[in-house]
Amino acid sequence: MSSIQTVLVDTVAKLLTVSDSPALDAEVLLCHAINQTRTHLRAWPDKMLSADQLACYQTLIQQRELGVPVAYLTGQKEFWSRPFQVSRDVLIPRPDTELLIEICLDLINKHALTSAIDLGTGSGIIAITLAAECPQISMTATDFSASALAMAKQNAQNNAVHTIQFMESNWLKEIAPKKFDLIISNPPYIAEDDLHLQQGDVRFEPKTALIAGQQGLSDITAIADQARQCLNSAGHLVIEHGYNQQQPVQAIFQQFGYVNVITYPDLAGNPRVTCGQWPE
Repeated sequence: MSSIQTVLVDTVAKLLTVSDSPALDAEVLLCHAINQTRTHLRAWPDKMLSADQLACYQTLIQQRELGVPVAYLTGQKEFWSRPFQVSRDVLIPRPDTELLIEICLDLINKHALTSAIDLGTGSGIIAITLAAECPQISMTATDFSASALAMAKQNAQNNAVHTIQFMESNWLKEIAPKKFDLIISNPPYIAEDDLHLQQGDVRFEPKTALIAGQQGLSDITAIADQARQCLNSAGHLVIEHGYNQQQPVQAIFQQFGYVNVITYPDLAGNPRVTCGQWPE
């Protein structure tokens, strides 16, 4: 038998070459294996693990050593201080997307927007967060993946958000025209030959949610094109994109007639979200 402290020390050593946060990974996975909090680990470092607990933990660590993301091993990831279920059918929520939320909240409050749609909702983090923070807004969420929509619906229920209309649609193809004040998306934007696809968590995430043609711009182009028919006068389109795509994304927005096109940087200072307005 092994104690909590001994197991954690051994695991951190194993994960040093696999993870940027080996100690955190070791603790999170142990908490998952023994169904306890990280506070419990610190309070009872000498507590012995049962054979079943140790076997469960070792299985998780073996998967982590192969690079499987912690979020897929635990089935959960926090976003905007809320828990979200995740699986290999959806992208893992990332802190960069909180910038998208901040921009949308500012637009909703500043312009008193009343209707919004989240395209390619995945696990539902954008739609659910905005609906929870702004209960006055009419929120729709779409995805072409039935399994992703099922997970988003479950996450909405888990977070006590019951006002979102979920629809299966390839971007805006099934959506009625002139219906929304705000269209939001974190679409696939990575080029097929991008070396980042062979690194880190993205190796295990669904390629349909990561990769787009035309050097990562095909889905952004489709959304910007289709959104013209679905935005109300003076409505806003907000899209998350790659760190090196500011100029082409702004050009796409301007090509389709959007005005007041602005790109916002993420916490690392990289251009990350572009917003445009449909003319009045």
